Amino acid sequence: MEERRQYERFQLAVPARLEMATSLKRDIFDAQIRDISAAGAFLNTKEQFPEGTRCRLELTVSSNKIKKLTGAQSLIKATGVVVRSTPDGVAIYFDGECQILSLKGS
Repeated sequence: MEERRQYERFQLAVPARLEMATSLKRDIFDAQIRDISAAGAFLNTKEQFPEGTRCRLELTVSSNKIKKLTGAQSLIKATGVVVRSTPDGVAIYFDGECQILSLKGS
């Protein structure tokens, strides 16, 4: 089968915090990133969420390369929408609002 992704996908196993927004409330869940690209990510979750659910994602990236460039770990914050939900987790499409913040002292 031909690969249709526009951006390269990277296997990345790091913990993440996922804030899901429904019309009634906001819930925060701990999740595990399975893979990520510039356009989105798949997160292993215990819960399933309906397609179209808005979300906010936060993950801390600790790598020697980032630490060498910035002197710290980085916190990545992104917003997006659930595009697929499976018993293993959710696929999130990033909507372009992304921040990469330096975590000094880490």
